Amino acid sequence: MDVLYFAWVRERIGLPKERVETEAATVSDLVAELSAREDRYAAAFADLSALRVALDQELSDFDASLAGVREVAFFPPMTGG
Repeated sequence: MDVLYFAWVRERIGLPKERVETEAATVSDLVAELSAREDRYAAAFADLSALRVALDQELSDFDASLAGVREVAFFPPMTGG
């Protein structure tokens, strides 16, 4: 699946997106896999309350299933303006 990173998440990881092969069942499982890779991923995912996730361009939760998902995007909450 494609994993996209936006704003400070992208800055911490150093990539705008990457292709990930995973056996993760949920978004939380994917986050755990990514966080275990390197310190930069661990830093990006250290505070999940500061992150939002979208699955195939629809807002979702970290306990959501990844079955059939083609794209996961991580980003900070949006603010109005």
